[in-house]
Amino acid sequence: MRVRGEVYWNWADPTLHHRTHEETLSDGSYLDVQVRLSRTGSTQMFIGVYAPSGTALHEEAFDCRLNESMTQALGWGVRRARSVASGKPL
Repeated sequence: MRVRGEVYWNWADPTLHHRTHEETLSDGSYLDVQVRLSRTGSTQMFIGVYAPSGTALHEEAFDCRLNESMTQALGWGVRRARSVASGKPL
């Protein structure tokens, strides 16, 4: 079970349509990347990296991914999450 941090709860809005990429890595770490369109049409994104125990290791949110579609932002977010999890810069 994931233990969501403050970044996630400040970002969360279940009324907005979103897309999600969830991935469990070989070490048991868990990636959660979500993108959505805001009420004004901006692409927004959440990236979470969680330990096998569910503890949040890293959470970040972006209010606007300028000039990116949801698909483009999701691809970048997955690469960013994998980078954070591996400890190697993107």
